[in-house]
Amino acid sequence: MATIFSKIVAGEIPSYKVAEDEQFYAFLDINPLTKGHTLVIPKREVDYFFDLEDDEIAAMQVFAKKVATAIKKAFPCIKVGQAVLGLEVPHAHIHLVPMQSEKDMLFTNPKLKLTAEEFKEIANRINKEIA
Repeated sequence: MATIFSKIVAGEIPSYKVAEDEQFYAFLDINPLTKGHTLVIPKREVDYFFDLEDDEIAAMQVFAKKVATAIKKAFPCIKVGQAVLGLEVPHAHIHLVPMQSEKDMLFTNPKLKLTAEEFKEIANRINKEIA
């Protein structure tokens, strides 16, 4: 059965796309910790990040770097944090979170409540910065 992320890649479930190539898809987290919180996923459905092939992990990190660089330009921050948790959705993914402090990476923090317009504006700002 396809994961929610596979359904997003297939266009069956809408998302706020930030970037895409042949292998990977980046979109805004619908329950963001900060404005610009983005998920990077492989299009190939793999549950556990470390079950990806070595070359896939390497390529995914390079893709994530491109997205993180764009996030930092769109939402000036000290750094863009990266987290790989993977318990909530059985599809490998990387969280990219703009940080002003390490507290911004606490997944127990209250999530932002944003409107569809705010999500669109955030995705557009990041997308414009993708090199």
